[in-house]
Amino acid sequence: MTEQATGAHHPQPRPRSGGQMSAPVEHVTGAQSLIRSLEEVGADTVFGIPGGAILPAYDPLMDSTRVRHVLVRHEQGAGHAATGYAQATGRVGVCMATSGPGATNLVTPIADAHMDSVPLVAITGQVASKSIGTDAFQEADIVGITMPITKHNFLVTKAEDIPRVIAQAFHIASTGRPGPVLVDIAKDALQAKTTFSWPPTMDLPGYRPVTKPHAKQIREAAKLITAAKRPVLYVGGGVIKAGATAELKVLAELTGAPVTTTLMALGAFPDSHPLHVGMPGMHGAVTAVTALQKADLIVALGARFDDRVTGKLDSFAPYAKIVHADIDPAEIGKNRAADVPIVGDAREVIADLVQAVQKEHSEGGKGDYTAWWSDLNRWRETYPLGYDQPADGSLSPQAVIERIGQLAPEGTIFAAGVGQHQMWSAHFIQYEKPATWLNSGGAGTMGYAVPAAMGAKAGAPGQTVWAIDGDGCFQMTNQELTTCALNNIPIKVAIINNGALGMVRQWQTLFYNQRYSNTVLHSGPEADGRQPSAGTRVPDFVKLSEAMGCHAIRCERPEDLDKVIEEANSINDRPVVIDFIVHEDAMVWPMVAAGTSNDEIMAARDVRPDFGDNEDD
Repeated sequence: MTEQATGAHHPQPRPRSGGQMSAPVEHVTGAQSLIRSLEEVGADTVFGIPGGAILPAYDPLMDSTRVRHVLVRHEQGAGHAATGYAQATGRVGVCMATSGPGATNLVTPIADAHMDSVPLVAITGQVASKSIGTDAFQEADIVGITMPITKHNFLVTKAEDIPRVIAQAFHIASTGRPGPVLVDIAKDALQAKTTFSWPPTMDLPGYRPVTKPHAKQIREAAKLITAAKRPVLYVGGGVIKAGATAELKVLAELTGAPVTTTLMALGAFPDSHPLHVGMPGMHGAVTAVTALQKADLIVALGARFDDRVTGKLDSFAPYAKIVHADIDPAEIGKNRAADVPIVGDAREVIADLVQAVQKEHSEGGKGDYTAWWSDLNRWRETYPLGYDQPADGSLSPQAVIERIGQLAPEGTIFAAGVGQHQMWSAHFIQYEKPATWLNSGGAGTMGYAVPAAMGAKAGAPGQTVWAIDGDGCFQMTNQELTTCALNNIPIKVAIINNGALGMVRQWQTLFYNQRYSNTVLHSGPEADGRQPSAGTRVPDFVKLSEAMGCHAIRCERPEDLDKVIEEANSINDRPVVIDFIVHEDAMVWPMVAAGTSNDEIMAARDVRPDFGDNEDD
């Protein structure tokens, strides 16, 4: 078992430790005890596939009126669906698989949830306890395999341990820094007779997530904020996890400091707010990237100074003092030393910072950021996000994504795959509310979008859910459209089809002399990189989607764009897939090349922003 970083918020209903009157004892099997435990912790949806070792659990699952099981087509789909459910609802996502290959197919979504701090409980069947370690049929040491990528994991070999372990798993996944927890249960433990009573007594020595920040550190941070000339609020996904977006808005408006939201934090602060300067990072807005570089103070809230934001680390924000607030003490100082480290829950940290800054203001200590905003506004006006329409009259992928966002009903949830379409979705859709943008930020998992959208729609059936996917990502997990069609989960999917692995192709264009090695998807080895004609589209995504029970449309002309998007929005009785045939040469800008300094950001191809020399003093 492993105990790593702590974390999370929006906890599910869960038992308390000891001292309570228990319900009458029931005589059940371990499998029945598992399902009863899931009911008691408040799990209402499980994504999974049965198999030999987990099969005993599927029999009592059939009788449950409180837990819905969604039969997916691949265990990776189950894991990403559980993640999408968790990201959209703030509750613990649950997935289930059998031993061996069933369990190992969950490894990618577990790693993905670990990187993005998503509360997830993965339940796997294991071979009978006496067979563990004998290389039995469909045996894999999933506890050992997932130890580095789970917050904690359990191997259960006794039926009587199941309620306590499930209670602990949900508690660990959803408190402190959220994360995935694996529960591996031997088949004979599921089959054995036992008793069930609730709540169990939890025993988690040493697990005490710190949520309340230290008052002295808060005072120091407030003093730095009011003394700074060029502060930036650097907001990460932890602010959404903590349910701290209302507090963030109060702090930002109180200080008047610019706000930059990372890829995982889009929606934590309204994109339309005048204090918002955009997303930082390798493909971040010029203003956001430059604000961090020129800042004299960075207040990092639930962010981890990852390499995509910092670029070359030793040249990142050279003039800035750092206030770093995070619920996970292991993140503070990991990549960038903090002048004021604050360990605590983002909601409590920000609420305390508001009070401390108000106190500084009352004592005459108010920051003057006039000159700073003069610079920021000049950069914002000079280097806005934008794109060129293709000269040949074909569809611009940025325009497709922008119009999907503009025509979407209020409260729409967007899930994106990984690559160019992910960055365009981050740039050209406006995110005004938290939990409306789902993506694989840390792991960058191709194939995330369709199953994550499925999970989000299952958890939030009243909201429209769009998956924006690339043609490469789509071909990894599109079988879950069958799951959606058969389970009344009517998501909408936009395939941004440029016939290539777009982001890899962009790097080949820029750094490999336009040698397109194995990135063209629509042809064989003789591919010359040309856009596929109607007769050479393999696969035909419209036919494929229709075969899986979806309504499918192809869009190739800009003049048809609004009509097909509105058609998709109007259909809510089955999944809808639109195959958007877009220009293959569109690129994601701005861009900081991997391993280079953020000072070398390119606003567009061959366009390096000129900030002048006077801003460095």
